[in-house]
Amino acid sequence: MSLEAPEPATQADVGVTDDGLDYDTLEALLGDVVIDRETHLNAEAFVVQPDRVVDALSVLKNKAGFDHLSCVTAQEYEDRYESIYHLKKFDDPTQEVSVVVPTSVHDPTSQSAESVFRTADWHEREAYDLVGIEYDDHPDLRRILLPETWQGHPLRLDADQEQPQVVPLREHANPLQEDHPGGSDTMFLNIGPHHPATHGVLHLKTTLNGEQVADVESDIGYLHRCEEQMCQQGTYRHQIMPYPDRWDYISAGMLNEWAYARTAEDLADIEVPEYAQVIRTMSAELCRIASHLLALGTFALDIYGDFTAIFMYSIRDREVVQDILEDLTGQRLMFNYFRLGGVAWDLPEPREQFFEKTRDFLDELPSRLEEYHNLVTGNEVLQMRSVDTGVIEPEVAKNYGCTGPVARGSGIDYDLRRDDPYGYYEELDWDVVTEDGCDNFSRLLVRLREVEESGKIIDQCLNLLEEWPEDERTIQSNVPRTIKPDPDTEIYRAVEGAKGELGIYIRSDGTDKPGRFKIRSPCFSNLQSLPEMAEGEFIPDLIAALGSLDIVLGEVDR
Repeated sequence: MSLEAPEPATQADVGVTDDGLDYDTLEALLGDVVIDRETHLNAEAFVVQPDRVVDALSVLKNKAGFDHLSCVTAQEYEDRYESIYHLKKFDDPTQEVSVVVPTSVHDPTSQSAESVFRTADWHEREAYDLVGIEYDDHPDLRRILLPETWQGHPLRLDADQEQPQVVPLREHANPLQEDHPGGSDTMFLNIGPHHPATHGVLHLKTTLNGEQVADVESDIGYLHRCEEQMCQQGTYRHQIMPYPDRWDYISAGMLNEWAYARTAEDLADIEVPEYAQVIRTMSAELCRIASHLLALGTFALDIYGDFTAIFMYSIRDREVVQDILEDLTGQRLMFNYFRLGGVAWDLPEPREQFFEKTRDFLDELPSRLEEYHNLVTGNEVLQMRSVDTGVIEPEVAKNYGCTGPVARGSGIDYDLRRDDPYGYYEELDWDVVTEDGCDNFSRLLVRLREVEESGKIIDQCLNLLEEWPEDERTIQSNVPRTIKPDPDTEIYRAVEGAKGELGIYIRSDGTDKPGRFKIRSPCFSNLQSLPEMAEGEFIPDLIAALGSLDIVLGEVDR
């Protein structure tokens, strides 16, 4: 027997066994905070009282290492309202736990989690806006996607869809009237919503102290379409899949489709043939390249007006990818190519021509990337505008739930393709890209280097597809015509989208349509961190920080 004292367990070790998480240990750690326990397909869930939310989340974050509040889902049952906090670990996202907070149907009030996770700020505002749950001690509980004058909550069971909505025009309102002292240098500035540098209909309410940004508030919702409600009205098998393309519509459609496919396939226990997984992986990485190229071009256009070189070059190369995707799917933007259990059809014939066209692009890619690096990393103007601006430290980024290139640009080594494997990624040779600069320049470099890694993945997929036996090219498994999961089956799954963690929560109600369909948008959480990047900076630096986030308002607003 060793006489040495055992080392104390770290946060990451608490409740962790060789077989995964020991939820009994976590329940004991939470103690009397837990009043019940549920089993979701992705993780166990602890039910807590609405006035013990901070206690439960603080214990799980500080003592068990669950430092990533991935998503907050709000929903209504016949007898209660419910908030679900989906927790993961940045070090290992396969370790998951949920905290379920039921509230009375007559008084849907719950304690806010914002003091534990900053990302809960916007997520709880959305829950209040769409479902009508109140959150005590929330620092700014008001609508976020709908106008302040909106009547009712559209995702409530008793919502009147026919109720007329009138938004009055408030003329000459002074947003600084109450706290604007005479002679101060404080000034209020509207940026957007109709401005190309806002990447869509985004309105930034910016408060300046002299020439520096004192505060910035993102006014979103101009593109809100209640995509979740539309998905709840569609059938699992046929009617939901066309919608994901419309969330992040910047060439990332099949990454979006995969988020829904992965969730619904796990919900309904549907296997995907290996051949179809390779096609999915290849097509998803083509989408990632197209998305990152556009992010590069628009970033250069935003911060120093480079329309002729970087922007046009990136659009040129993106068009080649779009041509390949069009050959594969028949579409250039709204692909609708994935199906539950596989893909819609096989590679286009003649296959040799498709392989040749894709390989020609991959052969050109290294020289194209070298050209971009010469234009970007050697450009003094771009560096002056992006190096050491828009800084967000790793712990702050984690607290806001930042993922994707935004997180990896702050040195956070988190990528669901590797850390929570799906598709064919686990069988391929590629690397997760990180940069430690934490600034606008680092986020740009991450996207450029990820294009190179995506090229490696596509090349290996092409090799596999070329050599695949002819009689084993199964593109779809045998899926029931009507999918009806057991009632009250719940699941949350996510994929690594172009912008970060794109997740979906589904609760089945026993019919062929979801009882609840919640979209976890990476752009939504990433955009929430903008004030942290912009405070104390100048207006041009604010524009650079916004461009480095690479948001798309279709996904922010949904």
